[in-house]
Amino acid sequence: MQSTILETFLQILHVFVCLVLMFVVLLQQGRGGGMGAAFGGGAAAQVFGGRGAGNILTRATSICAAIFMLTSVSLAYLSSSGDRSIRAKVVLEEKKHNERGTARPKEKKEPAKDQPSGTDESSGAGAGSPAGESTSTPASSPSSGSK
Repeated sequence: MQSTILETFLQILHVFVCLVLMFVVLLQQGRGGGMGAAFGGGAAAQVFGGRGAGNILTRATSICAAIFMLTSVSLAYLSSSGDRSIRAKVVLEEKKHNERGTARPKEKKEPAKDQPSGTDESSGAGAGSPAGESTSTPASSPSSGSK
C-alpha cells in the first residue's frame, strides 16, 4: 500500500517536472530568438536585470533535469521491485520443498543425437508417416536449389 502511494506521488511529480522542463527549455532564447523573444524577451531582461533571464532559466533547467532523472530512476527501481519480490517467493517455495523432500528435479534437456527429429530408429520412415513417403526437409531436397 505504501509503495503504491509513493509510486503515485513520484509519477505525478515526474509528469509535472517534465512539463516544467519543457516550458523552461522553450522559454530560453536560442540563436534565432526562440520562444523567449516571442513572449517578451525584452521585458524579461528588465525584470531579471542586465544579464537577462538566461542565468535563471539555465539554473531552472538544470534543477528540473536533475529532478526528472531522479524520478525516472526511482520509478524504474520501484517498478522492478515486484520482480524481486516474485523471485524471493520462488526461492522461499523451493526452500520449503527442499526441507520437505518434495523438490522436483530440474529437467535436463539433452542435445539431440545424430538422428533428425521425427524419425523412428527401427524403421527408416518418419514417425507417423507411411513407409513409402519421404520425410526430407525442403532445404535438403534437390528441387529447392536457386533458379
